[in-house]
Formats: sequence, structure tokens, C-alpha cells
Amino acid sequence: MSQEMDISWQVLGRIVREWGGNSAEIAEIHPLDGGCISTTAAIGLTDGRKVVCKISPHRVDRSYVNESHQLKYMADLGLPVPQVYAAKVGSLDDPFSYILMEFVEGITLHQAKLKCSAEEFDQLQAHLAEIILTLHERTAPSYGRVEIEPAPSQFDSWPDFYRTVFDPIYRDVVKTESLPIKTRRHIGKIHEHLDRLLQHDEVPRLVHWDVWSTNILARQDNCGQWKIAAMLDPNCKFAHFEAEIAYITLFQTSTPAFLKAYQQHRRLTDEYHRVRKLIYQLYFLLNHVVLFGGEYVKQAIAAVDRLEAVV
Repeated sequence: MSQEMDISWQVLGRIVREWGGNSAEIAEIHPLDGGCISTTAAIGLTDGRKVVCKISPHRVDRSYVNESHQLKYMADLGLPVPQVYAAKVGSLDDPFSYILMEFVEGITLHQAKLKCSAEEFDQLQAHLAEIILTLHERTAPSYGRVEIEPAPSQFDSWPDFYRTVFDPIYRDVVKTESLPIKTRRHIGKIHEHLDRLLQHDEVPRLVHWDVWSTNILARQDNCGQWKIAAMLDPNCKFAHFEAEIAYITLFQTSTPAFLKAYQQHRRLTDEYHRVRKLIYQLYFLLNHVVLFGGEYVKQAIAAVDRLEAVV
């Protein structure tokens, strides 16, 4: 492991033994893609077991206990997610926050597309739609994040909650020089009118909020049929389900086979296609402009231009 991150073999060994007992010994460690703060590693034990550890050094990071809560929530719905073995918030005495969970065999959805026939990938997309529909079936009386630390605020209004989610990004966007002044002004106009633009008659539904290729693992079952093996890295909320569908289509996680299967049970309205999808996709792009810049700047400008006739 990286010495810069100050996460030693000994630290990971202690975490593994706290879960698996004193006989649990590490045989190998392989880094996996993680976030900006956390380090993610696949850990192989001498007895053949494998686990995944996401860990933040020297941080009181509550995201892992919330991720554990969300994964268990999804598991209770019968959805394919890794089993959580342990999650801990770091302290001054033990300055490592982490989540330890099951290692799920599989490849990303993008990698699966390269291996599947067109028909097999359509079936995989239909399975993804089935999973997302099951997720969206769970409703709540109010909008909000699915967290246990700290207790999340609840909102009766979807636009109010949506603003809370995206206000920090909006504040960064209006200051960035990556976007032309005209574009930023139009974004401000859109932001002012979210109450009208996001009006709908739906109920709060459970969403994953980060459904893209890398967070979906697929593999062939014993009969050789491709299935979704696990959904990873949830950022669950009770939200408007259309925002999730807009995200999935924006980043090409889905194909027409997904939308066909999904809409057999829940239709996407003309108002969604004409207005709300454009709004949701714009804000997701603005988030990527703030985080990554580059190619997302042009996409965000184009998204704002498409909305000129609406706002």
C-alpha cells in the first residue's frame, strides 16, 4: 500500500483480524479504483477468502457507516450488493475510518459489453432495469439522504431538497471561469426557477444516485447467462426517480433495452423528456465540470443551450 497514504500492511491486518479472528492473515493486497479521499483495496487471505477495504487515514469519515447502512438497506430489498462485514468512524485514538465488505467476483458493465453478444447485453440491461425498478419501488413520506450519521434533514418539497444537494456545486459553477459568463447567467436563471421546472406529481422513491458502469459488476451464472452481480458505491437518497434515469442515460450506462424494460412498469412522461431530463442532466454535468473540467465543459454549455427555449 502507498506509504504516502500511511496505510500499512499492519493496519489492514489488524482490521482483517478484528473481523475474521486472529487466524486471519493477509496473503496479498491489490489496489482498486477508489475516491479522492479513500483508498480501496482487494485483500486476499491465506485461507483463500477475499475482502474489500475502503479506508481513509487520519479522518473522521462518516461516509463508511452511511455506505454500510445503504448497502444493508438495499440488501433487505433483495438487491445484489456486497455483504458488509464492518464499518467504523475513525477517532483520535484510532485514526482510520473504513468499511470492510465482501469481494464480489465480476467485471464492470463496460467490460461486460465487450464480452457479450448484442442479445446477451440486452438481457443484462433488462436485468439492470429490473434491479432499478425494485429500488424505485421503495417510497418514503419525504425527500432526503439515506444516512444515519448525522441524522439527515427531511424535505417535503423535491425542488428544496434538490437545491440542497446541488447548491454547493452551483456556488462553484457561478465562480468558475471555465464557463462563459452568458452560460453562467443562464444557469443562474435556471437555478432560480427550479420550483417550476422540477414540479411533478410523484412520491419520493429510493435511488442509488451513482449508477454508472464502474459501479455495476456483471458475471455469467452457472448456465452461462450474464447477470448483474453487484451494485457498488451507493449514495442513496429518497428523490425523484426521473433524476436517476436521467443520470443513467447521460453517462451511457443504459441502452434502449434498459429503457424499454423499465418503461414496461413505469413510464417516462413527455414532460420528463422535454424539460426535467434536461435539467437533471445539466446539473450532473455541472458537478463533473467542478470535479474534472475538460470535456464536460463543452457538454455543459451544450446542455444550457438546449434549455434556452424552456427557461
